[in-house]
Amino acid sequence: MARRELSDDDWALVEPLLPIGGYGPYPRRLRDQFEGVVWRFRTGSQWREVPEEFGSWSTVYDRFRQWRDAGVFQALMGH
Repeated sequence: MARRELSDDDWALVEPLLPIGGYGPYPRRLRDQFEGVVWRFRTGSQWREVPEEFGSWSTVYDRFRQWRDAGVFQALMGH
């Protein structure tokens, strides 16, 4: 089980903002991948240093790019 960077309440705010379908089927580990992005920016680590418990670093990075391009992080800043 992956460590949690977000509380369940925080995740409840984030999850509806994540695009689904435009980037393929709903991923089983969406929360883990998002929390991997949070971990990466919280620690200042390189993408390749993201712990495997969040998914492969390349998948976490790909999700970050998709969410960035979809404006997810801008929307989160507006909440």
